[in-house]
Amino acid sequence: MKEVKSPRKPLLYYYGIVLLIIFLFNLFVTPLLSQDQVAEVDYGTFMDMIEAGNIGVVQVEDTQILFTDKNRTEVYATTPMEDPTLTERLHDAGAEFARVIEEPASPLLSLFLTIILPILIFVVLGQYMSKKLMEQAGGGKNAMAFGKSNAKVYVPSTQGIRFADVAGEDEAKESLQEIVDYLHNPDKYTQAGASMPKGILLVGPPGTGKTMLAKAVAGEAGVPFFSISGSEFVEMFVGMGASKVRDLFKQAKEKAPCIVFIDEIDAIGQKRSAGGYGGGNDEREQTLNQLLTEMDGFEGNTGVIILAATNRPESLDPALTRPGRFDRRVPVELPDLQGREAILKVHAKKIKTAEDVDFHTIARMAAGASGAELANIINEAALRAVRGGRVIVTEADLEESIEVVIAGYQKKNAVLSDQEKRVVAYHEIGHALVAAMQSHSAPVQKITIIPRTSGALGYTMQVETGDKYLMTKEEIENKIATYTGGRAAEEVAFGQITTGASNDIEQATKLARAMIARYGMSDDFDMVAMETVQNQYLGGDASLTCAPETQREIDRKVVELVKAQHAKARKLLEDNRDKLDQLAAFLYEKETITGEEFMDILRGGDNR
Repeated sequence: MKEVKSPRKPLLYYYGIVLLIIFLFNLFVTPLLSQDQVAEVDYGTFMDMIEAGNIGVVQVEDTQILFTDKNRTEVYATTPMEDPTLTERLHDAGAEFARVIEEPASPLLSLFLTIILPILIFVVLGQYMSKKLMEQAGGGKNAMAFGKSNAKVYVPSTQGIRFADVAGEDEAKESLQEIVDYLHNPDKYTQAGASMPKGILLVGPPGTGKTMLAKAVAGEAGVPFFSISGSEFVEMFVGMGASKVRDLFKQAKEKAPCIVFIDEIDAIGQKRSAGGYGGGNDEREQTLNQLLTEMDGFEGNTGVIILAATNRPESLDPALTRPGRFDRRVPVELPDLQGREAILKVHAKKIKTAEDVDFHTIARMAAGASGAELANIINEAALRAVRGGRVIVTEADLEESIEVVIAGYQKKNAVLSDQEKRVVAYHEIGHALVAAMQSHSAPVQKITIIPRTSGALGYTMQVETGDKYLMTKEEIENKIATYTGGRAAEEVAFGQITTGASNDIEQATKLARAMIARYGMSDDFDMVAMETVQNQYLGGDASLTCAPETQREIDRKVVELVKAQHAKARKLLEDNRDKLDQLAAFLYEKETITGEEFMDILRGGDNR
């Protein structure tokens, strides 16, 4: 899609206009306004200048004598005296008889130059500055243009985004394909008595491609595309938001068939409070009311489709999401394994990759990544190749870029003491060994003790063989045991503990609490939800919804569960102490080992 923009002039352009006005004023007006300064002298001084031959131009009048010096830089005036030989002496001194000061301009011209012209200049500049301030406040080019939507308008382009450019969202594309068909063949639907939804709401986590999907719909349909953010409707002037909504829908009807895309619609579409009076929400609610009114005014055959995107669908006003307004809700979720592989291949077309790159393996390692994060992984791999003096991206570059996204860059200047390095080695091997000794645990892909910029002194990467949508109680318990494996290894090997398990403790506690309060995996509470999830697409923050006594009971059960899995992890490590020592020594020496090397030693081999 090609955006249609009004040409915006740089700031130097306006400075140039001001400088030009000043230059022309000084060139033409200032000489007219300025009058030559006349210095009054006595007749004796006049006579001395004659004797010295320092008279340039002289003008003899009845009431005064005007003259200049030889260089004609100064104008003097003196009172005439009875002097019959004055003319002869002036002639001998080389004086030129001429008019020293021109006749003054007409009174009307003087009035115009001295009073009217400066006032006009100030009025014009004032109007110009006022217009620019209005434009910055969102009002357009004059006072009557307040409330213009300022939406970005895109026109159809052969270089625009198509559905082929959006990978990993097959279900969403299938749902939107019907909209494209309607814009191409509206008569087919009209004859059947069907009408397209007035509004389509795209919901999903950040970075999953909601905006790109909206542009792809417009690109496939070949119609104009209006794009505006929900926050752009909210201005500091009351009523501006509603005015912008009216202007946006007016433009859309003029360019129908077209698509209007409102990004982050939750900025203006949040639920209205039941008993709120006045305050800071009046402007937002007026904007929302106007949006509801405009959507009601749309007819099904106008050819205008409203698309909107949000990460917080639960916060939208019910009047906005009811049938007749945003009729269809299209989830744009995180891509699955197949989708991640397709997205990686789409972005990899922009760079040069080695022929042996296995995108399936890279997609498995990037579990849980959004489309934007996958694009970032490809870009990071290309940057790593450039830093290495290469133009071809290898699989190692892609694997390292995943680690950069997960844990940050390697801290090459971080030097751990031998004892700290040994503790970190045992800690990471503890995670990997506990995971490997349990069934239903993801295979270990890589173990490293190289510090990262995220603060991690090392990490263990586990990669599932495929996507998992359900987890059993046993699998969750095994995962908690794996989290506690690092601390358990420190206890078994050194008889003391460190602060390195802080993130493990947080993750294990969160998982144990979810088991009891959300997943109903406790005999005492059975299938009763004690915890609710808010903002599922923005981190999924959970809050307990139960009595204080029940919360204390939940806390007690969480502690019991984590303690039991911690004890299980410690028992596994004590039973395999020789493998723990052998693997930790190997990791201490190599600093980074692969999952194959780890499993080879665990099965009885020796890679040293």
